Amino acid sequence: MRLIIENQFLTGVIIGVLYGVLTRIMLLRTDYRQYPTYPHGRIIHISLGVIAAGLGAVAVPSLLGKDYTAVTFLSLAAQQFRDVRNMERETLSKLDEMELVPRGASYIEGIAMVFEGRNYLVIFTAFVTTLLSVLFAWYWGVLFGLLALFISFRFRSGKTVGAIADVRCAEVRVEGPNLYVGDIYIMNVGLEESQKLIAKRGLGLIATPRSTNGRLALANLGQRQALLHDLSTILGIYRDSGEPSLIPLSKLDINDGRLGVFLMPIDRDGTKAEKVFLNVPLLESAIKMPNQAKI
Repeated sequence: MRLIIENQFLTGVIIGVLYGVLTRIMLLRTDYRQYPTYPHGRIIHISLGVIAAGLGAVAVPSLLGKDYTAVTFLSLAAQQFRDVRNMERETLSKLDEMELVPRGASYIEGIAMVFEGRNYLVIFTAFVTTLLSVLFAWYWGVLFGLLALFISFRFRSGKTVGAIADVRCAEVRVEGPNLYVGDIYIMNVGLEESQKLIAKRGLGLIATPRSTNGRLALANLGQRQALLHDLSTILGIYRDSGEPSLIPLSKLDINDGRLGVFLMPIDRDGTKAEKVFLNVPLLESAIKMPNQAKI
């Protein structure tokens, strides 16, 4: 205890770095979206989290010692984390070319933005934790660190499609060459063999938006591509390359904004498909709020 009191700056920096790194680890998940890949992607992002935590923590004694060049290091860190965003964007864009059902540019941009933003959250956590430990007492820093971990855990996931729409399974109908999901026209299927396969294995969903804002989000092509990608990734896809008639598709009913989704899953579980649909992330680029316009 005496060592902690006599080395208040060092203690504050250690506490700040510790909680900053813990925050980054808590925000780091490998799931069906496969980012970051295991284990090398995790090593890269944990290492960047350590750097971010160190920058945020060391900035406190530097500023208290009137060494204002610490601000320069924070600006360099911001540039570094923008490079991280670019790296993730380029990597996922290259991988997307090999997907049977791509993520799409909007989904990739959202993922890259998350990686950049979480490093800034680590800097903030480390900075404030160290500041409280130095100005007041080490246990205040520990308490804020625990609060920061709780907040990070609570808000590590954004909104999902379930917040803006309801979804139900619908009948897949093949009437001659025309394919319908419920009463929503999807596409023309010319090959008789493909028509039989679709009638046998096809699965349809219809999403109904709850508001004008939700209607615009479902109409966004990037959001619709993200829906198709997640559904195909989790449920599987019953097709190979070079089979355009079996590719998952989504079409809008222009009259009421409903979205019809057709896919050929390996796992034809309608209840599971509904849950997957509702849990697809709501992309920031798809969020439009015309209801809040002054006019």
